[in-house]
Amino acid sequence: MAISLSQVLKAAVVALSLPVILSASMALADNYPARPIEVVVGFGTGGSADRMTRIMASHLSQELDVPVRVTNRPGAGTRIAAEYILNSPDEGYHLFASTFAPYLTNTILAGNATYAIEDFSYLNFQWFDRDLIAVNSDSGYTTLPEVIETIKNEPGEVRAAVVQGSAGHLMARILLEEYGIPQSHLNLVTYNSGGEARTAVAGGQVDLILISAQGSESIREFLTPLAIVSEERVEQWDVPTVNEAIAPLGYQVPVLQGSMRGFAVSAEFERRHPERFRMLSEAMQSALAQKTLQDELKSNEIGGLWIGPEQSNQLMQENFEAFRRYADILN
Repeated sequence: MAISLSQVLKAAVVALSLPVILSASMALADNYPARPIEVVVGFGTGGSADRMTRIMASHLSQELDVPVRVTNRPGAGTRIAAEYILNSPDEGYHLFASTFAPYLTNTILAGNATYAIEDFSYLNFQWFDRDLIAVNSDSGYTTLPEVIETIKNEPGEVRAAVVQGSAGHLMARILLEEYGIPQSHLNLVTYNSGGEARTAVAGGQVDLILISAQGSESIREFLTPLAIVSEERVEQWDVPTVNEAIAPLGYQVPVLQGSMRGFAVSAEFERRHPERFRMLSEAMQSALAQKTLQDELKSNEIGGLWIGPEQSNQLMQENFEAFRRYADILN
């Protein structure tokens, strides 16, 4: 097909303007950030994601040379925070901090969210964890089969704490589903943050908890651990894997991927401002390379890995596909 002169001229104008546009973008990126950055946590204060974010914020502030402020927007299994991020200007001044897997996944699969996994760009997942199944140390239970049999035979007797939409929430449902126990037999109490759920079991308001293992060190003295949701035992908690624990009952459950905590931005921000996205990524990587930050994270038993955007985005997609298979029983 013939190309008209006007098309050639337009193409030339576009080509000539590209260096100017790129230079302007670079200059804008060089001035970024020019004001404080808000990091929005999808949970209440005191939970694992909140503690991770507050430690990271001060070090990111040093790297970016602007204040990095943490705000909490809990609710709807992190959907409130996610929607806030997507409705904010895509300029790089709003970061999303959360336990993205499984919470963000479940807001889409079971929480009526209107966004998709691909609407976010994941800067880095730095903290991975498995779920712990435990009871209050004064509950009288010593094994997971004891708890499950009580749920089966004494409806409403066992009270359990989970974080809404979490892997622990789904695992509680699966443990009953696969053993043929009606979901109504378990008095399941859902919370918006890990801190609230842990406070409930430590204080004896509930008997059972299914929640991230590493974040539960602070209440270890109040717990009798029963199982770890993993294919292999972990050194941190001297308990059997979930399928080892329930073997006397004659059934098995799928081992769900545990928590993935880190930081994200809107995908639109990365598309509009790739240089700013790169700067944020490099600032986070540089912060995590500092021994002072690693020491602080370690002393608080918080993960500090750098895997970067590419691998984080891939892991998020894989997690979504895995949880899609069980979404129908999570409510």
